[in-house]
Amino acid sequence: MARAGVTTERLTLAAAELADEAGFENVTVSALARRFGVKDASLYSHIRNAQDLRIKVALLALEELADRVADSLAGRAGKDALVAFANAYRDYAKQHPGRYAAMQQDLDPETAAASAGGRHAEMTRAILRGYQLSEPDQTDAVRMMHSTFHGYVSLERTGGFRHHPRTADVSWSRTLDALDTLLRNWPATSTAVRTPPPPVSATSDTDLSSPA
Repeated sequence: MARAGVTTERLTLAAAELADEAGFENVTVSALARRFGVKDASLYSHIRNAQDLRIKVALLALEELADRVADSLAGRAGKDALVAFANAYRDYAKQHPGRYAAMQQDLDPETAAASAGGRHAEMTRAILRGYQLSEPDQTDAVRMMHSTFHGYVSLERTGGFRHHPRTADVSWSRTLDALDTLLRNWPATSTAVRTPPPPVSATSDTDLSSPA
């Protein structure tokens, strides 16, 4: 029987908070049960297992970041939209490192299709359409953007930029300047190597929330 006051939503939020505080790898059923002061078995009325719990954290994080990005993009286009998107992404990763780690999980197709991943993909492609990029260049640009954002955030989180006096914020700003310049001057694709666009799904690498 489910314990009064314990709900799937409360468990998911508590797991997300635990991930941010102690690391996503430390999100376990036992750790969450201790947080609620209950026995492990009492939580299985709401979750199937530890992996189910971690997936719920990932879905929560995807939704939160999509909402944050959507708010930041309102009324913006071109470089302004690119910078707003990038800053929302970086800020979320810095403020919620455990949630951000959860988003890097490989979701099964059905779960991914029901997630906010599709929103991330559409917002990313909307920015690129502002740079007059169509397929297959859009997909190439999305992969480049994800590599840049995820790589920078990951290095920053692990202290990769601490050994030089130039601040990470300054380099981040210059990185976005360079990215904007590249997107505005995207190299032409030879018609000989053009391929039809792949079907877009929440599990495709058009989604900045998961690795390409």
